Amino acid sequence: RWVLSLECKGSRNFMSALRRAVEVDFKDKDKHKSQGLYLLTTGIPDQETHTISAYVAEACSGVDLQLHVCLLSVTEGTDSCGIIPARYATPRETASALKEIVQAASGRFHWFGEAGIFESDDITSIMSEMEKAKNYSQKCAFLVQSLKQRS
Repeated sequence: RWVLSLECKGSRNFMSALRRAVEVDFKDKDKHKSQGLYLLTTGIPDQETHTISAYVAEACSGVDLQLHVCLLSVTEGTDSCGIIPARYATPRETASALKEIVQAASGRFHWFGEAGIFESDDITSIMSEMEKAKNYSQKCAFLVQSLKQRS
């Protein structure tokens, strides 16, 4: 219930928020086995992707800390209360930049909108496992069939 009482506030400075999370909030990260940061966003970070990726790669090295990103694509034409982003990018450019950052942090990327899921590392992984299981099943069926023909 406390989440419902929260209000958006703060700046749009991605690096500042990331530094705070990594250097202040996770200062005891060596004491924990695994930790993850989750970025929920509707746009591209204010800073350059390569700068963020380099910082994330360094911050996550040597500890089990991953940065996961959930990108929500808002329908074009939706009123954003007159807030103009510090940096503009198309949805595809935004997704590409965020994926690069996630890869530097060994995290997972999810992109969704009102129309559904556009891309998700978890769903891609599940689909890959299902494809492997289907191939294995087909091989087993072929093996059983060939054994039946021999007898």
